Amino acid sequence: MHQPFYKDLVTGQYHLPWTRMHALKDYYGMVKVLDAFPRVHQTFNLVPSMMVQIAEYVEGKADDPFLHLALKPAEELNEQEQAFILRYFFQAHPGRLIRRYPRYGELLDMWEASGREPRRARAAFGAQALRDLQVLSQVAWFDEEFLAKDADVRDLVAKERNYSLEDQSRMGKLQVRIMSEVLPVYREFARRGQIEVSTTPFYHPILPLLCDSNIAGVADPYVPLPTRFRYPGDARHQLERSREYMTREFGAAPVGLWPSEGSVSDEVFSVASQTGFQWAATDNGVLARTLERHAGPYETYRPYEWSQGGESMKLLFRDHELSDLIGFVYSRMDAHSAAGHFLRRVREHCGSILATGRDALVPVILDGENAWEYYDLNGRPFLETLYGCIAADGQMEALTVSEAMARVPADPLSRIFPGSWINANFDVWIGAEEDNRAWELLLRARQAYEAAVAAGTVGEAQRKLAWEELLIAEGSDWCWWYGPEHSSDNRAEFDQLFRSHLTNVFRLVNAAAPEELARPILKVPLSEQHHLPSAPIQPQIDGQVTSYFEWLGAGSYRVDNRSGAMHGKRFLVRELLYGSNRTHLFLRVDFEQSVAGIRLHLNAGGAEWDIELESGAARVKQQHENGKLEAAYQRVLELRIPLSMVSQSATDFVPLQLSLWQDALPLDALPHEGWIRLSTAEPSEWGL
Repeated sequence: MHQPFYKDLVTGQYHLPWTRMHALKDYYGMVKVLDAFPRVHQTFNLVPSMMVQIAEYVEGKADDPFLHLALKPAEELNEQEQAFILRYFFQAHPGRLIRRYPRYGELLDMWEASGREPRRARAAFGAQALRDLQVLSQVAWFDEEFLAKDADVRDLVAKERNYSLEDQSRMGKLQVRIMSEVLPVYREFARRGQIEVSTTPFYHPILPLLCDSNIAGVADPYVPLPTRFRYPGDARHQLERSREYMTREFGAAPVGLWPSEGSVSDEVFSVASQTGFQWAATDNGVLARTLERHAGPYETYRPYEWSQGGESMKLLFRDHELSDLIGFVYSRMDAHSAAGHFLRRVREHCGSILATGRDALVPVILDGENAWEYYDLNGRPFLETLYGCIAADGQMEALTVSEAMARVPADPLSRIFPGSWINANFDVWIGAEEDNRAWELLLRARQAYEAAVAAGTVGEAQRKLAWEELLIAEGSDWCWWYGPEHSSDNRAEFDQLFRSHLTNVFRLVNAAAPEELARPILKVPLSEQHHLPSAPIQPQIDGQVTSYFEWLGAGSYRVDNRSGAMHGKRFLVRELLYGSNRTHLFLRVDFEQSVAGIRLHLNAGGAEWDIELESGAARVKQQHENGKLEAAYQRVLELRIPLSMVSQSATDFVPLQLSLWQDALPLDALPHEGWIRLSTAEPSEWGL
């Protein structure tokens, strides 16, 4: 459970609301659901920087402009505030969160009909529509436990629309109530022994890079590196501070460590062991590079003990496949099918290990919050089904990490390969131009702080505040959004906040801030692009790009594969080309890689087909009586569909969706939400 530190310590203002939103939706219910499954034990990793923010909200100390505007009377909103609400209050999953509430879905339709242009939208968004948006944009994030069991929450949801000022005020009070129960529920379940609480360095830095940024060159010898950042003392401080904080909050020191993003090195384990941590976890990709061979279930499903220089740590390596199935795949399946598939995979992987007479320790570790908004009812049906099946299984137990390590002997390790849970390297956080600029600026701020402390020219209060801002800027999240790997609607805000933290360091130590901090580090990302056809087409359906001219005039739909906050999503479709003549619709799908052995499901205008993609061929599993789909796959997939099957005479577009499947699991979809509206206008309407 982790959020970056969104607060600017100098202004006191929160730049983004995501700690609050996830505290409303995820943190409480993910633990509380275990009430019904006392035999299911789990480990929850809590990041202190997240907990500090939750406490500030509960105590009324958080200055959050997003919350202020959610509570301000709609009649008093000025144009700038209305534009802010319209821009930010639809940042939620359209299907799972927004359209779960019919009025919220209507408001989204109004916003999209305006072209997402605030000036145009204001004509449709009067005071009542704005107030409904203010209320529903918050209620949509309320936890399932409260939606099901809290009478005040149920009454607010049941009203559906035409909310009053009193409803608005009640919505704000309910938020405080929900957030006030988050940290106590972890303490309660920890006291019971049903959960173990582990932690992460205080502001979630990538510890190996704090110790020595040049270690990224060991994990990836070709990565371009910034000027060396080497401050192992900062890494130690982040660990000690975290352990002290968690000890105060829970009455006992945590023994377990999830290093931020599973990022590890020998130096990190040495510091963590000296700090008092007894176990740590990372990904089995790191295990594979440590062992210098593939790390399958036989290697992964056991604990290890790292020892070096008199220090030691128990280690666990997560099953990447099983963890990612929950994080990225099962949200597109019904709860029973997903839980059944997961448990079958566990049994398949464990069979040969159990046959040797030893237990199999299956480590499943994943993001605690981001996955669930993609699931039906925030993942509750899936979790309840999965936990029920585990509890009823006589051969399987769900244990905390410490419980499991006490049961299964550990194998020795004398070294660890430096890497993270992503590709067993640090490329997400260092090496790209944006990342390296961020590290260079962080180093200059660190050096300015060091020089000011050595000179003794800064008062104690300012020095402490500058140190805190520096620790925040060392967090991993800023560089998560820099570089080419990830994208978000809030990248610009992350960029601004990172530069604000660094600027504050310079200001607080009475040093001139570099001019570069006045300009964005972030480069403008490419966005999803949809270009309409410009002419009729008549391509040859052979699975080849036979000629440049055969698709000239086609429309195109290109996917931005960096959208979303979740790393690990597998993207297969690069681009869709389409067009028509008077009788047929033509489609061409370009892929990022070979898709032989994958099934493509196509829904065009309500007509559906399943197409098996094989090496050099495409096989349509069923045809319709009123028309035949022609398909060919070699370098690309090409399709010809009679327009009479997929279009209506009253419209000039065909709604289309396609998805890719393998072994009954969804791999990718186009578009990721909703439908693509393919234009099938007559040639005369193109001006020909």
